[in-house]
Amino acid sequence: MNIILHQPEIPANTGNIGRTCVATGTGLHLIEPLGFRLDEKSIKRAGMDYWDSLDVTRYINYQEFQEKHPGAKIWFATTKAKKAYSEANFGMDDYIMFGKESAGIPEELLVDHEEDCIRIPMLDSIRSLNLSNSVAIILYEALRQNGFRNMQLQGELHRLQWRS
Repeated sequence: MNIILHQPEIPANTGNIGRTCVATGTGLHLIEPLGFRLDEKSIKRAGMDYWDSLDVTRYINYQEFQEKHPGAKIWFATTKAKKAYSEANFGMDDYIMFGKESAGIPEELLVDHEEDCIRIPMLDSIRSLNLSNSVAIILYEALRQNGFRNMQLQGELHRLQWRS
């Protein structure tokens, strides 16, 4: 799986998303301009010591991303979509794009991809969820649909043993 952040603005969100990507073996693609520098302490703090393990790629704009990934299947996560994320059929090589915190994905990108736009259902009294929460919700649904491939499905206690 792959996550695209289109012009992210808040370093803590990107750091949290980076940690989620490391935990799931997901690539992170950052489309500039970024609202921060990648060497800021806040990114590394949010991503903790996992940031060095992150598969992250930067692009100067969306056009460069498209040139480097021709034919990529991209899902556009937006509050403007007509379809819920649970209606999408995610493939393991798909990309899920999220927009910047203040404005989302530009409508110029959305209008040409209506069938690939997905949203997280929520009450109409709220504008949107936190970006890192939104990434986690949709990414884990995509991973679930693909059987959590290559992921550890069972945990172990540290001091004791399970009774069953």
